Amino acid sequence: MQEDTSKVIELADGQGGVETMRLLEKLFFKRVEEKLKKVEGGVGIDFPDDGALIPLPDGSYLVATADAYTVNPPFFPGGNIGSLAAHGSINDVVMMGGKPIAMLDTIVVEEGFPLKSLEEIVDSFLSVLRAEGIPLIGGDFKVMPKGQLDKITITTVGLGITRTPIVDKPRPGDKIVVTDFVGDHGAVILLTQMGMENAEEIASGQLKSDTKPLTPLLKVLEKYPGKINAARDPTRGGLSAILNEWTKENGLLAVIEDSKVPVRPSVKRFAEMLGVDPLYLASEGVAVLSVSQDAAEQFVEDLRSNGFPNATIIGEIREHPKYKGYVLLKTDIGGHRILEPPRGVIVPRIC
Repeated sequence: MQEDTSKVIELADGQGGVETMRLLEKLFFKRVEEKLKKVEGGVGIDFPDDGALIPLPDGSYLVATADAYTVNPPFFPGGNIGSLAAHGSINDVVMMGGKPIAMLDTIVVEEGFPLKSLEEIVDSFLSVLRAEGIPLIGGDFKVMPKGQLDKITITTVGLGITRTPIVDKPRPGDKIVVTDFVGDHGAVILLTQMGMENAEEIASGQLKSDTKPLTPLLKVLEKYPGKINAARDPTRGGLSAILNEWTKENGLLAVIEDSKVPVRPSVKRFAEMLGVDPLYLASEGVAVLSVSQDAAEQFVEDLRSNGFPNATIIGEIREHPKYKGYVLLKTDIGGHRILEPPRGVIVPRIC
């Protein structure tokens, strides 16, 4: 059968949901030979994750991650594209168990972009690296003619080191842990895009993007070697995207309780008003972890004692002959519904 050559890339293809995974499979996963999907002894696109692992001679691993940031608007309550880019790459390294050691960045800006705004973005980016003690070791800068780029994009490469890497392989019996409220960033960007940035909760500072580094998590993770079976930060596609990827890739079932998922009342209210499930909204300073059952309760206590007071267990990973690859949400009245993976355009240009 002849392939349809009229197909074009759509916004949904970059949202981190079903369409994105389908496109990545078509463009990369099926086209790259198995032997070229990773460095020997490491992890690469043979096992899609937040980054890659490259084995080093001393038995440790180099963690490498790359990401592109194109948030609209570039300035938002709680941060801007500069701080978001720095936090995002730091967190991707941490989610693989790595201590960030260096970063590179590439900035592409549109002709006519205000220099003062660019300086503020760069200052925000550098202030994050300065606070975390992470060197900026290289990068690139380009200017595109006006109209050929919408404002600004930033691409980063984050590097880290780990002796106890975390690869996303949740196991039956694992407890699903989240470290904080979910959906804050996505809600703020959605409201800002809809011209509702003057909503009382945002104007008063009660609701803002949760963008922040997850490096404080490292001192807790190192106490539980072999007990953290998966870790991811719920950016594009939110909590739903992560859990659906975990279950589909591993042939498992995830069951979470709606009442236990920490969502701010304002985020829940705005999401309902706008017809969006908060479990599809992005977070930029939250971790989702699959933790061995025998360690989960103590792990949460340690999180709460080390800067994550809202950490909680929201559900568990199970084996099920019928519901392999599904996520079930237990409702407040005791029923269950399937939490589908995100599809379509929920919030465009979110991170």
